[in-house]
Amino acid sequence: AFLHGELGEDINMEQPEGFFVPGKENLVCRLKKSLYGLKQSPRQWYKRFDSFMLSQKFRRSNYDSCVYLKVVDGSAIYLLL
Repeated sequence: AFLHGELGEDINMEQPEGFFVPGKENLVCRLKKSLYGLKQSPRQWYKRFDSFMLSQKFRRSNYDSCVYLKVVDGSAIYLLL
């Protein structure tokens, strides 16, 4: 899931072990998407999830940001993350 998060800033990393391009051994890689192990990954994933849920007309709970509520035809739908 964390691989779908959009990064909010530029993050560079060393080239992965086994990746080899002759003459470019000292260059770094710029990440386009989040990776497991980045401190930003969980937050970026949650921001994307939250915007999707809000676009689907769910409301976030005032008491717990991991609880979403939507009322459809008089019935409540709760999504607990």
